[in-house]
Amino acid sequence: MFELRLSCAAIGVCLLVGGSATAAQTPEATAPAGKAPRVSGIDLQYVDDTVRAQDNLYRHINGKWLANTEIPADKGAYDAFDVLEDESKQRLREIIEQLPAGGDPADPDQRKIADLYASFMDEAAAQKAGLEPLRSEFARIDAMDSKAAIAGLIAHFNRIGVVAPYVPQVHQDAHDSSKYVFDIGQDGLGMPDRDYYLLDDAALKKIRAQYVRHVERMFALAGEASPASSARDVLAIETALARVQWTKVQNRDPAKTYNKVELARLPALAPGYDWTSYLAESGVAGKTDYLVVSQPSYLTGFSRVLRTTPLAQWKTYFRWHLLSDDAPYLAKAFVDEHFAFYGAALRGVVQDEPRWKHGVRLVDASIGEALGRLYVARYFPPESKARMDLLVRNLLAAYKADIDTLAWMGPATRAKAQEKLARITTKIGYPDHWRDYGALTIAGGDLMGNVTRARAFEYDRNLAKLGKPIDRTEWDMTPPTVNAYYDPEKNEIVFPAGILHPPFFNPAADDAVNYGGIGGVIGHEISHGFDDEGSQYDGAGKLLEPPGWFTQADLARFKSRTQALVKQYSAYAPVPGYPINGELTLGENIADNSGLAIAYKAYRLSLGASQAPVIDGLTGDQRLFLGWAQAWRGKVRDKQAILWIKSDPHAPDQFRGLLPEMNIGAFYEAFDVKPGDKMYLPPQRRVSLW
Repeated sequence: MFELRLSCAAIGVCLLVGGSATAAQTPEATAPAGKAPRVSGIDLQYVDDTVRAQDNLYRHINGKWLANTEIPADKGAYDAFDVLEDESKQRLREIIEQLPAGGDPADPDQRKIADLYASFMDEAAAQKAGLEPLRSEFARIDAMDSKAAIAGLIAHFNRIGVVAPYVPQVHQDAHDSSKYVFDIGQDGLGMPDRDYYLLDDAALKKIRAQYVRHVERMFALAGEASPASSARDVLAIETALARVQWTKVQNRDPAKTYNKVELARLPALAPGYDWTSYLAESGVAGKTDYLVVSQPSYLTGFSRVLRTTPLAQWKTYFRWHLLSDDAPYLAKAFVDEHFAFYGAALRGVVQDEPRWKHGVRLVDASIGEALGRLYVARYFPPESKARMDLLVRNLLAAYKADIDTLAWMGPATRAKAQEKLARITTKIGYPDHWRDYGALTIAGGDLMGNVTRARAFEYDRNLAKLGKPIDRTEWDMTPPTVNAYYDPEKNEIVFPAGILHPPFFNPAADDAVNYGGIGGVIGHEISHGFDDEGSQYDGAGKLLEPPGWFTQADLARFKSRTQALVKQYSAYAPVPGYPINGELTLGENIADNSGLAIAYKAYRLSLGASQAPVIDGLTGDQRLFLGWAQAWRGKVRDKQAILWIKSDPHAPDQFRGLLPEMNIGAFYEAFDVKPGDKMYLPPQRRVSLW
């Protein structure tokens, strides 16, 4: 699954286009009788007229926002996503707190929502309980009398949502789109990426030392006999696991991460590991005769670490992850220490979020579709859904027209691309069928029990899919989520209601800004079906043998262009010494560049023979590109930026909002960009995919 993540009262055209008179040649905006004219949707109050659009469109349109906006103390970064997420959380809080006492008898989920939130907000009860909610789980760990018991414990941790050396996922089988598969992937680290354990980089070494001190302090709070020694044991095991893990760039290859392993062959992959116990305890036994293993060499390496590490150290490791993962639901000392590392040390955040935000997030993660059903009833009108439907249809039409003109695609590849495009499914706003939470038990006053049962409910819900037909109505995000995604196995694009607000989507605005904002997002998600990973899946979601549905010659031409994109993005370093990883971010950079290019073409198609109106002195083309640039306005703390550079497949906001325009010829025409301007790239250096 590929996710997105993501004034002047009047302004003369010369300010934006360097003296171009293009805007004067088109009519001013008008509206049908009885209706207010649509606004431009461009936030002119943030324009910095000391920066020319031709030199840096991103800083030009966002300059005053960047200069005057402080990153909130409870965030590592602040951008349009964060603004919308804060708005969404506030709306969800109001919905939850306005639920009738005892809930609605006709909707039992409302009582569960209210009880779960109330159990989290009762900080006094959590304080009184101390570490008691975890006693039985600690006892289970301590009772292990041999390493053979570790397999059963890992299965249990998988079910209750606690970090373990590997994590399972149930999803559509990439080689058989008619069935679900149980997939095992590497996991088990307390820091975000293997680089935090293995590199000698000064900043990462500092965080590594802070992590050990954090583990020690948490163990001391929990009454561990030798917290310093225990912390060193945790780091030793996690470092050993990090050494055998695949890099995030390696994990981008869907062919290499699909490894079908019959159950009988698992012992050969991880010698000495008790797979029989794991399969029984996990509930997989009897439901399938094979698994998919994402990183086979990692499982082999894990079994080696298991064999050479004493049981006592493994017990310490598992106690740590239980304590760490459940710390947010314990007494205040644990909550504060958890934030001290994962918020302050790792991300540079100054203070923790207010408790109610964590409570809303817990409800959304645990019973999100029930809460989302209430959200869309208030905040996502049918008119917005209808307008989004039209935008998506126009983006798909632009892709259809463009495929037949692409210089790097030959006839055979074009035919396959058209076939796949025709089979894309679109989901907008919210699901057609809401999830059934009848089997989820939420008890008033039982926070840790509620959290554990909600995690187990989700695990069991997914496990129950094995052996059943694919449910193509299912969503992987809740309606209030501020994000979007493309799923290559289902060949679908999904846009939750949470992202369908300004600056991405403005129902009161003229089309141009919406094509630049949410139109670029739509194009971004569609393009994932045709990038270096998505092109390996056919229209039914089946993973093909390399080179996928590209011919070898077309793949070579495509790679030539994408390698230029790798080089282009890798030249920028958001934090000195930490350049963008052009290989890791390639798929998302392809999507940003393709999405904006196609959004522009879709916008021009939507105009037909009409001319775009001039609004606020801006042409339609200008508003489109400005709409894209303003959608990515954001600021980030250095520690958060380093974390993302190491672990996030997306480029930082400022480069998402700046670099794609430089590869599109229409941008140069819209703003009269010429040689000598800082955003000018010679035509031969522009990377054009669509």
